[in-house]
Order: sequence, then structure tokens, then C-alpha cells
Amino acid sequence: MLHDRLDLDLWRGEVLGVVGGSGSGKSVLLRTIVGLMEPEAGSVEIFGEDIRALGDERLREIEAGWGVLFQDGALFSSLTAAQNVALPLREQLALEPPLLDEIAMLKLALVGLPGDTAPKYPAELSGGMRRRAGLARALALDPRLLFLDEPTAGLDPIAAGAFDTLIRDLRLSLGLTVFMVTHDLDSLIAICDRIAVLVDKRLIIGTMTELLHNPHPWIQAYFRGPRGRAALGEGGGQAVG
Repeated sequence: MLHDRLDLDLWRGEVLGVVGGSGSGKSVLLRTIVGLMEPEAGSVEIFGEDIRALGDERLREIEAGWGVLFQDGALFSSLTAAQNVALPLREQLALEPPLLDEIAMLKLALVGLPGDTAPKYPAELSGGMRRRAGLARALALDPRLLFLDEPTAGLDPIAAGAFDTLIRDLRLSLGLTVFMVTHDLDSLIAICDRIAVLVDKRLIIGTMTELLHNPHPWIQAYFRGPRGRAALGEGGGQAVG
């Protein structure tokens, strides 16, 4: 059992970062919340409704209120960037092709991709561009809630920093609530209001300042280790959010 009696509340309008050691079940937690994996017990409430208790029609309505960005964008290789973005629109809404194309272009622009990205296939895009195209698809239905699974993994520091800035800006402009699984200390410091640390099958949640003072050995090793001190700047840190 990866998780044991987890208790987690995500607050409207916040960015919550989820971290933990390899094999701790961070991505499993995300996939369980969005219904891709079935929990052995407990409940998952989104927008005040237990998604495990919903019928198919109501569940589809609720699912339209969240978007998910999986690692490396998870784009369909046989579809262009624009077609990938339009896919959830085709599944959820009865729209004419010209309107689908227009919305797809708007969403690609929203995440900072140039117009010539639209007809390109995932193999023709850089890692950072694939990530942004995946984000555009996650935002296609104007969700209130955004799930991100290791959004900056594998990106160079400049591309990762630019992606953090994009998420921060979109959060403010669109009023998003963000649940972000990550191992990137820079992302945690730059954009997260609170951080949930998955250790010993449970979650320890707090601001960066609170976690820096938490005595748990893994938390201290993660945030006070060489990389953590470098990310925080000479061993110091400031409250986030």
C-alpha cells in the first residue's frame, strides 16, 4: 500500500506542490484523484462532489472542470499540436470545425506558442514546446482546476523557469487552482503557496517556511541538502504564499 489514510484539502486559487521520494506514490496520488486509478478506500471530492459516487453523465460534467498535463505533454503523436488541443473540445462540445480550429489557436497562443506550431506534430516540437502544447490542451475547456504531473522534468533551467512563470501568470489571469506533482525545488519556491510532502505513506503539508522547520529526516534532507540550500539561496528561505 503506497498511501495510508491520506487527508488533503486543496484551497481555491492556490498552487499546491506535491513532493516525495522515488516510489512514494506522487503520480499515483494524482491519477487516483482524477479517476485514472481506483483507491481501495476513502473518497475524493472535487467541487464538493464525491467523484466515486457520480453517474457517468455527471462525472463527465465534473471532469470538464479540470485539466491534466501529464509528463512530457502526453500528446498523441499522430495528431498535430492544434488537433491535440482540439481533442477535448470535440469530445465534450458540438462545435463546427472552424470554431474548433480558432479555439485551438487561441489556446496555443495563451501558453506562448507561435502560430506556426499548430500544424506541427509532437516529434517536430522541442520538449518545452510539447509541454506547452499539452498545457494548451489541458486548458481547452477553460477548467477551474489544473493538475500538473512533473511539468518541468527534463527541461533545461531556462525552459523550466519560463514554464514556472507561465503557470504563475495563468494562475493569476485565469483564476486557476493548481495541483502540481514535482521534484523541482525551483518550482516549489517560485510558484507554490503550500507544499505537501509524501513521506511514510502520509502527507505533511505546510508553507516553505513551515517545512524548513519540520524535523522529519527526509524533509530536512530534501530542503536542507546541498541542492535545497542552493535553490533557497545560501541556506535561507522565505515564506511562499
